[in-house]
Amino acid sequence: MIYIFKTSVMTQKAVKKLANKLNQFIPNSKWNFDLEDCDKILRVESREVNVIQIIEFLNKYKFECLELE
Repeated sequence: MIYIFKTSVMTQKAVKKLANKLNQFIPNSKWNFDLEDCDKILRVESREVNVIQIIEFLNKYKFECLELE
């Protein structure tokens, strides 16, 4: 599944802080942030997690996260 989210992650520094945590949270997946986009997009390709888990993960680290459809 490919999930697309609008986030409040604004900087590469924040992405670097999240990178190891995301890799541990969803180890067999692909993910990336598009900080150039006005919605600061997070794309996740994974069969291991669902939308709610990803939103809760980012919320845990004080980032807003909403699924885009």
